Amino acid sequence: MKIRENVPIAKLTTMRLGGPARYVIEIERVEDLPEAYAFAAEKDLPVYVLGGGSNIVGRDGGFDGVILVNRLLGMGEVAPAKDDKIELWAASGEALDDFVRYSTKYGWSGMECLSAIPGTVGAAPVQNVGAYGQDIAGVLKNVEAYNIKTKQFVTLPASKLDLGYRRSIFNTGELVGRYFITKITVTLEKTELKPPFYNSLQKYLDDNEIDEYTPENIRKAVHAVRTKLPNPEFIASSGSFFKNVYLNEDDSKKAIDKGIPVWDGGKIPSGWLIENAGLKGQLIHGMRVWETASLVLVNESAKSYKDLDAARKEIIKTVQDKYGLTLEQEPMELGDE
Repeated sequence: MKIRENVPIAKLTTMRLGGPARYVIEIERVEDLPEAYAFAAEKDLPVYVLGGGSNIVGRDGGFDGVILVNRLLGMGEVAPAKDDKIELWAASGEALDDFVRYSTKYGWSGMECLSAIPGTVGAAPVQNVGAYGQDIAGVLKNVEAYNIKTKQFVTLPASKLDLGYRRSIFNTGELVGRYFITKITVTLEKTELKPPFYNSLQKYLDDNEIDEYTPENIRKAVHAVRTKLPNPEFIASSGSFFKNVYLNEDDSKKAIDKGIPVWDGGKIPSGWLIENAGLKGQLIHGMRVWETASLVLVNESAKSYKDLDAARKEIIKTVQDKYGLTLEQEPMELGDE
């Protein structure tokens, strides 16, 4: 188990901001976990678990604790398929997109719309990641994890994870920080996919005359649609920076009367709000509102978390002033200001 000291959070996250972490440990085997947590406990330091760093913003003050970087790898079938259903597993350090690719290659459906989402398999249930009408909650059977409190490896069924919109027991409530996810298991089906799909996805399929709705074809289409988003591997960003806004029925009617698009479930796309507030493509305190997807912020020249904070506040205020709606940040934050 290799331990590094004073590693900049900026080097561990795709937004490329953040001061030094006191210690960083890369977890390559589940057997490393008890030792890593014992190391942190011996030094009386907090622990933070990090995957690909694509949904984390580092603060300038750094993190006086231990960051565990998830490098657990592997994926496969739990058992042979039965009745056109199969259970697949993946270690939590695998890239989520690689797991989706593996599933669609053999014609299994349920995760194809999660293609090209940055981050690891382990982060998927934490945020209940979703896109184009699918989320991980729709297929998740269970997660395996290390319980920091009991020092035991446990299996948690999906029904016990309180999965909601960008929410789970892993990021909300009294159990935050209790578990290190080591593996997930999903249940997928061989089923005929039927349109209509999510708006932008359906448009791409129609424009390209694609009418064979196999999981592999849908995956390829999702990848094509998502090319409008910056790849955080090459361009400093955290993917979707703002959550979509959800309204109750009464507020939805008021929004529609104001000319604001409201989708099923009272959903208002935050990208629409930002773009129509006149912020599309704008450079704000070193953060660029992405030209082709306004819910994405790119770190073009920001040097600190303070720059990001100033840009975020300006965007939120502009949208609030024009539409009376308040945007919420999607990425989590790490470190002291």
